Amino acid sequence: MASRGDSDKTYVVGLCDQVLGEEALTQHRFDWLLGDPGAGGRQVGLPVDAYWPGHRLVVDYRGLHHDHPVPHFDKPDRLTVSGVHRGEQRALYDARRDTEIPAHGLRLVVVRPADLDADGRGRLRRDHEADLVALRKILAPPARAEAAPAGPTA
Repeated sequence: MASRGDSDKTYVVGLCDQVLGEEALTQHRFDWLLGDPGAGGRQVGLPVDAYWPGHRLVVDYRGLHHDHPVPHFDKPDRLTVSGVHRGEQRALYDARRDTEIPAHGLRLVVVRPADLDADGRGRLRRDHEADLVALRKILAPPARAEAAPAGPTA
């Protein structure tokens, strides 16, 4: 099994660092992005995979376990502080990131294995050049809508 340093997430964040020319803050926590309260009422900050303050950008790498049930990760027989199993909690927290990050003026980019060179099981093949090309497109700032030229007045 690969170590965290060899994980697909670490690989993707490293490529994003290259594309953006800035090193990410990994597993960063914002004081406004919180998980559900535990038994004692304490809420823990939800980490983001990578945050580039200079770009006001958050990247969340979502492997297949974010979209498909995986008993090893989901632990369906054990409930979390949210009152649901881990797979359901992951979906709740992903949705929270999807709304809260943009609501706080940051751009959120979600990267999935299918966005890069991956096999059918969602494992990245790590074709460095092809993945860099894909990430340059994915991370490109959205085009700004230009104001329509004023038409003739009557």
